Amino acid sequence: MFSKPFRVKSNTVIKGSDRRKLKADISASFPSLSADELSELVPNKEELNVVKVYAHKGDSVTLYVLHKNPLFFEVEKRLYPTVYVLWRYPALLPTFKTWSPVLQKLIGGADLMLPGVVVPSSGLPHVKLGDCCAVASVNNLAPVAVGTAALSREDMHGSGMKGRGVCVIHTYMDNLWAFGDKSGPPSLPDTESKGQGQNGEECTFEEEEEEEEEEGEKCLEEEENPGESVTDQICSGTEELNLAEQEEEKGEKVNEEEEENHDDQRTPQEIMDALLVQCFLHALKSKVKKSDLPLLTSTFLRNHMFSCCPRGKQLDIKKSSYKKLSKFLQAMQQQHKLVRVKELSKGVESIVEVDWKNPELRFFRVPVETDEGEAAPAQHEGEGETLYRPPEITTLYSVSARLEPLFLDVNKRKGTILQPAEVRGFITEYVKKNELVDEINQNYVTINPILCDCLLERSEYQEIESLKWDDLFSRTMGRMQECYEVVFPGQRPIVKKGHIEPIDISVASRGANKKVTLIKNLEVYQLDPAAVATALQRRVQASSVLQPIPGAKDKVLVQIQGNQIHKVGSLLLDHYQIPRKYIQGLDNAVKGGKKK
Repeated sequence: MFSKPFRVKSNTVIKGSDRRKLKADISASFPSLSADELSELVPNKEELNVVKVYAHKGDSVTLYVLHKNPLFFEVEKRLYPTVYVLWRYPALLPTFKTWSPVLQKLIGGADLMLPGVVVPSSGLPHVKLGDCCAVASVNNLAPVAVGTAALSREDMHGSGMKGRGVCVIHTYMDNLWAFGDKSGPPSLPDTESKGQGQNGEECTFEEEEEEEEEEGEKCLEEEENPGESVTDQICSGTEELNLAEQEEEKGEKVNEEEEENHDDQRTPQEIMDALLVQCFLHALKSKVKKSDLPLLTSTFLRNHMFSCCPRGKQLDIKKSSYKKLSKFLQAMQQQHKLVRVKELSKGVESIVEVDWKNPELRFFRVPVETDEGEAAPAQHEGEGETLYRPPEITTLYSVSARLEPLFLDVNKRKGTILQPAEVRGFITEYVKKNELVDEINQNYVTINPILCDCLLERSEYQEIESLKWDDLFSRTMGRMQECYEVVFPGQRPIVKKGHIEPIDISVASRGANKKVTLIKNLEVYQLDPAAVATALQRRVQASSVLQPIPGAKDKVLVQIQGNQIHKVGSLLLDHYQIPRKYIQGLDNAVKGGKKK
């Protein structure tokens, strides 16, 4: 599912009610987790993000991210742990073991076949059809793949250990793993199976290593004697696929050479027809997702087909035999059975269905020349010359003069900048060192003279004798100077006092009925206003201008016709991946009326 890059739809901080629901769902899905382990995975006070993405096949997936690492992902209302969670809790799922050479195939996108499963002396894991399970190496308990059981344990034995065993969904080194900190699996030796062979017989560690090397060599060699290795079926299958790919590549090279030789013999109209079909198939295969449908035919041509045109060539329907887009799409519908076009409103046609299983579309190979365009669609869509990566923004706190006595023990003077976790740690250390924890109720902290001067108002001196821990932390940070740190990829961190300015989106009136959308503070996030204006102009088909902001040095205001807040929000959230909390004014978007 994550073997190819996915598209981020939204990235928001989880709400309190959703956090509690997530805890309950995880507890129900994985009952082996203790309460402490559950609190460690879903802490109450730390920021947890909900990231909604679309996989390359159009599947909607929800990710739950803590400390920049995805912990769980939800597909069709079912929770799965990522490898980052399984490395901390290896026994969370029933685990199948296999040889290291087979793991490389799983990372490449293959499913785990039963001939490649190593059966320990304790037998196969107890699983039923569709149960969530993991895959690990014979010498390391750290799982490297997550999937669902293709058969129950009894059916696996009944099939003679042949066929598909685990349908792999997520692996180490796929794009979901790359969404996190990209750390490697820990070394967790299997003490139970150490010193045992494949069938549970005792053997030395050296013999075990030699056995695995032999199995790996057999798996990677050409299959001359089928049936000798437990991974014969997998290896032979992958070899056949490799041979087929080589034949296909050779055939493509020959076809390309033949096309180049015959290009001069074809008429310009025939060449344009072929280019039109190529861009059409390319756009369907690499640009259009199920979630995009229904899609206006004009939008499909403008935003997708034109961007798939090879360099050095120009797509012009009027120079083809079809002359019009509607006639071309009609041919694709009636003759090739690729799409279904419908007039959803008078005079406006949309693509409402795509036959993704059509052989012509399935076996179409995206030209290598335009692969770069898929990785960075912004280059073709005019949405920035280079691929933009959002900054990492962290809230910091500076020690104020009033709070300096609290931090003298740790030698933190006025103006020292601290992380929120450091502030909590120093305050906790101060409380424990001075024995201020309430003996009766440890949720409260007794107020001593220094805490009283630093955290309480004059009117509270005689009223408050103790504070809850949360109140203590919030009062401390509330009396510190708030700062922020911005880290752009490849640049040094920038630390400034105060709050970071959000991107401001507003709507203003120009004349009687004319409205314009205004966008400012793009420069704070190193967004080029000219590139953003061009991208919006192409998306909404409206004129845009850049205006200097009076009194603001080196800042430009982007103005575009109409109330385009929804489109601007979509561009900033989905394309540039700016977190929603740093965008101001999204609530003023035009709300669609009810459909009759």
